[in-house]
Amino acid sequence: MLKYLNSDVVFQEIPDEVALAINLTGCPCRCPGCHSPYLWGDVGNPLTEEALDKMIEACHSHITCVALMGGDAIPDEINRLMQHLRKKHEKLHTAWYSGRSLLAPSLNLNNFDYIKLGPYLSHLGALKSRRTNQRLYKVYNGKMHDITSRFWNR
Repeated sequence: MLKYLNSDVVFQEIPDEVALAINLTGCPCRCPGCHSPYLWGDVGNPLTEEALDKMIEACHSHITCVALMGGDAIPDEINRLMQHLRKKHEKLHTAWYSGRSLLAPSLNLNNFDYIKLGPYLSHLGALKSRRTNQRLYKVYNGKMHDITSRFWNR
């Protein structure tokens, strides 16, 4: 079961979006230099469809996107929640920040508008670094298009 610790409305994680970023716990990636090692543990509350809907309802007039941050231990649950978002909150865009280099084959790209892939490698930097190994993709018609460079001219 996916668990979340907190959420916040953010402006810089997804270009041109005001996102409700939900920090998921139980991260198996454990990237050296991770800015959020407190998310490695099995802590927080279950991220059910009902909990997700309540978070969205609390800020729905301010957001354009819902971004799940983590959840790499249970990608099928990410897929299921994104499918729920598509059906119940069809005007909101969907994003997933994954620390993995590759997507799980079971993911349905049609459930996503954005996907960030790649572990954090401190010597390469995060998305705003031109040297980063991380990539942010915009999903169009089930295909991923790299838009990482959108972070470089900010």
